[in-house]
This record gives sequence, C-alpha cells and structure tokens, in this order.
Amino acid sequence: MEALGSIGAGVAVAVENLFPPIPSEVVLPLAGFTASQGSIVLWEVLVWTTVGSVVGALALYGLGAWLGPVRLRRIVDRMPLMKVSDIDRTDAWFARHGSKAVFFGRMIPIFRSLISIPAGVQRMPLLRFTLLTAAGSAIWNTVFVMAGYLLGEQWHAIEQYADGLQMLVIAAVVVVVSVFIVMRVRQRRQGSAPAEEGDAPQAREADAQQARGTMGR
Repeated sequence: MEALGSIGAGVAVAVENLFPPIPSEVVLPLAGFTASQGSIVLWEVLVWTTVGSVVGALALYGLGAWLGPVRLRRIVDRMPLMKVSDIDRTDAWFARHGSKAVFFGRMIPIFRSLISIPAGVQRMPLLRFTLLTAAGSAIWNTVFVMAGYLLGEQWHAIEQYADGLQMLVIAAVVVVVSVFIVMRVRQRRQGSAPAEEGDAPQAREADAQQARGTMGR
C-alpha cells in the first residue's frame, strides 16, 4: 500500500466495483493502517477512495444506461421463470425508492456495485446519482479506513466482521431467490393445470366417438 499511495488505493477501490474479487473491505483498512504509519496522508486516502468508488459506480451506471429498458426486457423475456412484468414492477419500485436504494446500497456488500446498473437503466439524473453514490461511499469508506487507522497492526481483525456481514447478505439473497423460484414454479404448474383439465373433456369425447365407430363396424 505504501507503493500504491492514496491514489493507488482509489484505483483499487474503483476496480473493486467492476471486479468484486478485489474486496474493498481489505483495501480500505490496509490503507488506513498505512496512513497510521505516516506513509500516506489520512484525508487523501478518504478523498481518493471515495473518488474511486464514484468512478467505478459511474462505469456500471453507463453499462445500465447502454443496456436500457428495451434490451433488458428482451433478455428477461428469454430467461426461464422470468416475466417482463417483473421488470415493470422493479422499474416502478425503483422510481419510488431509487434514491434511497443508491445511497444505502453503497453500504451493503455485493449490492454496492450492482445498485449502479438499475440506476443506469432507469436513467436516474446523473448529478443525483453521483452525489448519492459519493455520500454513501464516503460513509462506507470512512468506517473501514478509520478502523484500519485506529486498529493499527491489528487492522486485519476487521475482515472477520466484514466477512460475516457479506455472508449474511449472501444468505439473504439465497433465501429470496429460492422463494422466488418456488413461487414461480408453482404459478407455472397452476397455470398449466386448467389447460390440462380443459383438454380432458375433449379427449373423452374423442374416445367415445372412436368407440362408437368401432361398434358400428
């Protein structure tokens, strides 16, 4: 981190938005620890890591804007168990709660990066998106940088708490996705049942006609 400096820490955080395997939960406390040793300046770390967060988020916002609602609907229409109406409901929800989602989403593992994509799809005003992202990222970054700064050589202790939070989020996502799949499969089965029942009388009538024809011969 001494070799990277404050700007390098910002670049690492920007890359983390695009490639989550580079966890900010490691980069930020390490940068804070390095600042506590006097190798880099604390306020510069806070500024550059926040700038890096915004730059990475803007890249994903651009991806969402390029994708757009039309392309997204085409993709969803080809996906199993998904409906275009799911996108419409998500759009309606994001139109009402998008600002809160972007701000608080910057402080939730996994969603920190992903929240920028629907904001781009919705074409949230760029200034509002940038300000909300900067504010949420500044809080998240400050917590982890200051933790590393205050813990000193024990900065890596923050990892276990960050890992626990991430596992909690992953578990919640797994539960939500599992419930969604079960409900959607049940809907599909219930939707196909009436059609099968409606075909049954026609099949019985056809069998009866065939039987009468056989008896006539």
